[in-house]
Amino acid sequence: MNRALLALAALAAAGCDFNVTTGPTEHETRALEMDKSEMARIELKMGAGELVVDGGSAKLLDADLAYNIPSWKPVFRDDSSSFRREITISQPPGSNGGSNVVYRWDLRLNDSVPLDVVAHLGAGKARMNLGETSLRSLEVNMGVGELRLDLTGHPQRDYSVRLHGGVGQATVLVPASVGIRATAHGGIGDISVRGLEQRDGVWINPAHEQAPVTIHLDVAGGVGQIQIIAQ
Repeated sequence: MNRALLALAALAAAGCDFNVTTGPTEHETRALEMDKSEMARIELKMGAGELVVDGGSAKLLDADLAYNIPSWKPVFRDDSSSFRREITISQPPGSNGGSNVVYRWDLRLNDSVPLDVVAHLGAGKARMNLGETSLRSLEVNMGVGELRLDLTGHPQRDYSVRLHGGVGQATVLVPASVGIRATAHGGIGDISVRGLEQRDGVWINPAHEQAPVTIHLDVAGGVGQIQIIAQ
């Protein structure tokens, strides 16, 4: 991590509240049942903490939420129509981290419902394994921290991914068995690509250039390191 990254990370940390009073860790579970909606949009807003998102749920969404400050209890919003379900999970305003704070969301999404997923991440770590879900689109906005985004799987349709890097490190794994078209442009940090070939400023998977399914990936780096790996 270079000096510029360390300096910006320190500035971001300085904005956190380290005088919060913690208590026993509370766990809350939520299960959102399937309905007649044809697709779902899931928006995640986490200011500081640890986020884990996987597929494999028989329901639309299963959530296990852990926190040790009662006022930081995550806020759910669930609106549905016959066409699209709108789900938002938010960390309350002002809950910006601190020492001895426990704040973790473990989410599992349904694999068959078409999904648009948007994640706004402040400070912390995120691991998102979405390669077996039925993504239509994915947008991740990073703040300060670390992201591991695993898209390896067997997608049945084209989808788009937009990653806006912040301060930290992001690793994106994409499947080598489908078409990949990736653009990557950075700020101060480094962007490295493995397993793809660059042509006219676009990274592609030449072995599957004519594949019936293509993932369109757009990565904008901030300060830090971003890796794109086809495997």
